[in-house]
Amino acid sequence: MKQRLNVKQLEPKAYEILITMEKYLAATGLPVRLQKLIKIRASQINKCAYCLEMHTIEARAAGETEQRMHALAAWEESPYFTEAERAVLSFAEEVTKIAEHGVSDAVFQNMQAHYTDNQIAQIIILINQINFWNRIAVSTKQLYQAP
Repeated sequence: MKQRLNVKQLEPKAYEILITMEKYLAATGLPVRLQKLIKIRASQINKCAYCLEMHTIEARAAGETEQRMHALAAWEESPYFTEAERAVLSFAEEVTKIAEHGVSDAVFQNMQAHYTDNQIAQIIILINQINFWNRIAVSTKQLYQAP
């Protein structure tokens, strides 16, 4: 597979804004492993190989287990996730596939049972940020090269 174009080279100012958002999200206080689960799950849905490779490497470095990462595609059937993680994974799926059915009241209320409104706002930004990255990587056939 050949990369179609390089957004970072062509639009460095826009790319820097995305990096600044990543820095902001890293400083929110949302647990790193939770952030990585969200990014991996959205990337699975969006079929973004670039982001899957990057975020599974980062998740391992943050202490995430192989078992949980392998089970993530079937999190609803898996015993390895907490109720709070299940709430956020369900929310991440609905936000990622928002054009299909929106975000249900039940899923949003479940988020409110586990997270503050401020955390939910941060999670919404995080989900949309990874969806943005996925769309860049998939549309350009971006190739991952480990640092």
